[in-house]
Amino acid sequence: QVQLVESGGSLVQVGGSLRLSCAASGRAFSGLAMGWFRQVPGKERKFLATISWSGSNTYYANSAKGRFTISRDNSKNTVYLQMNSLEPEDTAVYYCAAAGSPGVEASLYNYWGRGTQVTVSS
Repeated sequence: QVQLVESGGSLVQVGGSLRLSCAASGRAFSGLAMGWFRQVPGKERKFLATISWSGSNTYYANSAKGRFTISRDNSKNTVYLQMNSLEPEDTAVYYCAAAGSPGVEASLYNYWGRGTQVTVSS
């Protein structure tokens, strides 16, 4: 089992930045690929970014490219999502998830956190 806890979500103004964190506990974190997703009420959860267990490979959704950066610190069992130039459309609940290998489909991820709310105010 893997337990994931997101933090760092808050209210931010348009153009601002946030760094989300996801702390993992349980089985070996360094052996897991990690991903970030987001969801707004009434819509499906959408992929944002994924990172391999070593951190050497990353992949982003078009909506995240150039503004968001995923990274990880295996010594701290933590994955991060740095978000810059935030827009109102980025308002959502943000989730981190763990999987055996990197992927864009939510169904590939076995473990999920409870999410952290990000609200971008204009």
